[in-house]
Amino acid sequence: MKKNNETSGKYTVAGTDIEAIKEQSRRSGLSYNEAKEFIARTTGGSGTNIYSDTDVEEVKRKNQQSWDN
Repeated sequence: MKKNNETSGKYTVAGTDIEAIKEQSRRSGLSYNEAKEFIARTTGGSGTNIYSDTDVEEVKRKNQQSWDN
């Protein structure tokens, strides 16, 4: 007996094959958040501090030292 789409757990109510979509997503490249992080790290855009590994306090100390000299 064949299971219907609603009870098998493999399909959405609309009939979309969930596993096929997951596989397609795995092969499609970067996720939205991965792309945002990549762009932030490589372009130095505004508001990207959550992706930064810069030690802000160290930069402040170095700036102060250069101003003192």
